Amino acid sequence: MEKSAFKQIGGTYYQQGDYFLPNFSVPESAPVGIWGVRHLCYLKKHRQAIYTAMLLSDKLNSYLAEIDQQAQVMFSQLVKQIADHEKITEHLKESNQLEWVRKMNNVQNRAVEIVNTNLIYT
Repeated sequence: MEKSAFKQIGGTYYQQGDYFLPNFSVPESAPVGIWGVRHLCYLKKHRQAIYTAMLLSDKLNSYLAEIDQQAQVMFSQLVKQIADHEKITEHLKESNQLEWVRKMNNVQNRAVEIVNTNLIYT
């Protein structure tokens, strides 16, 4: 009796009642956050060849997790640097909360645009 293609590549089976089912395992993957999902959408829409190659080589999820981590670090650093440069302090937060929120939202929006331009949509 000839081996199945699954057995030829080293696959094994287990018995479930009267049936032999293949032993499959799903590899553990790192979680992908919002930045990774944005980059995934960009790859699917604008870089289809890269997306397909990474998907078929099983490197896509780890790549997206790495991009997500880099983007999160970059975003946090940018927010801190811009807020320090514009002197948005805890004192302002205590004295005028609405002004502080307005300025911090502006800082975060600019940081998002910078991360998107330099890392996500390239």
